[in-house]
Amino acid sequence: MTAPELARDRLEAARRASEGVVRHTPVLTAASLSERCGGTIVLKAENLQRTGSFKLRGALNKARSVAGTTRGVVAGSAGNHAQALAYAARAHGLECRVVMPVDAAVSKIEAVRAFGAEVRQEGRAVHDCVALARELAEAEGLTFVHPFDDVDVIAGQAGVGLELLDDVPELARVVVPVGGGGLAAGVGLAITQQRPDVSIVGVEVEERARTIADGIAIKQPGELTRPLLDSLLDDLVTVAEDDIAEAMVLLVERSKLVVEGAGAVSLAALLSGSVGASAHGATVALLSGGNVDVSLLAAVANRHETLVGRRLRLYTRVSDLPGGLAGLLSTVAATGANLLHVEHVREGVDLGVRETGIELTVETRGREHGERLLERLRDEGYDTSEAT
Repeated sequence: MTAPELARDRLEAARRASEGVVRHTPVLTAASLSERCGGTIVLKAENLQRTGSFKLRGALNKARSVAGTTRGVVAGSAGNHAQALAYAARAHGLECRVVMPVDAAVSKIEAVRAFGAEVRQEGRAVHDCVALARELAEAEGLTFVHPFDDVDVIAGQAGVGLELLDDVPELARVVVPVGGGGLAAGVGLAITQQRPDVSIVGVEVEERARTIADGIAIKQPGELTRPLLDSLLDDLVTVAEDDIAEAMVLLVERSKLVVEGAGAVSLAALLSGSVGASAHGATVALLSGGNVDVSLLAAVANRHETLVGRRLRLYTRVSDLPGGLAGLLSTVAATGANLLHVEHVREGVDLGVRETGIELTVETRGREHGERLLERLRDEGYDTSEAT
């Protein structure tokens, strides 16, 4: 299918047609990540794209192709395709209706509505939403826009690969998230038609009921994308939820980039060793999107702080008399730990008649500091353990 539907001249035409709206997103060096991964790592920051993800590229190309032939468009999406299509439809004067999962992120729903689209929350998963959107399009005489299994959409996503060819002269490997396969197919087509020596590695999320990488929680690629991925990808790996969360936190801490779970899987694969950095040239981790709920990002960050020992939950007992709690807190303060939360626990634990249980959440400077805090509390007579 690479000619004529997805030949290089069509990919270039799609890119040129969207230049007035689509941002040419930066590629960022990452010295600390390169050192950890054992090779030169470059981050392609599509999380900084308008609407927060690469999806705008394909949506704009599709909206442009149908403008003048339909009054509106319909899509099923977990959020990023919905936001992109709503933005693209508004740019081309088209109506837009989107079917989203019932548990879709509130921030994504609000963003879609802000671009003027009508949102219907009816599906349980993305594939349910896509099926419902097809029915809605047929019933109301609108044009259905598939999130990935569409030639115009794939051609639009190829702009990411074309930019990499321009911006990374030493390009050797590209690690790209894979859900339905539209991004990986577009990037692969753009790069391999000019640089067949560059390896393209796809990354999927492990299958589970709920995942922080909801944007690529697709059961399988589409009828168009599946054969393309089979021919274009040098490898396809799976990453675990914990590795994705770790990558999200490292991107915030080291690169000051907010990236959603689906967008962080490429870096997660490199950090976990599922994919190796190229021994020669640059390896690009494609950060496909940044639309993440603040509450989820906070939960991921808090979990990381706990894992590295900078956040501790402690349980101990104090005398249930005036001054009992104050003495405990003074001891904590004397160690330089920061108290985040304190709670009395009087039920479900073995306490003396004049005792009360205390659960503390404290912030420390690291594991060694936390161990000194525990030692100090025990030396002061507090029977203290880490809460689970």
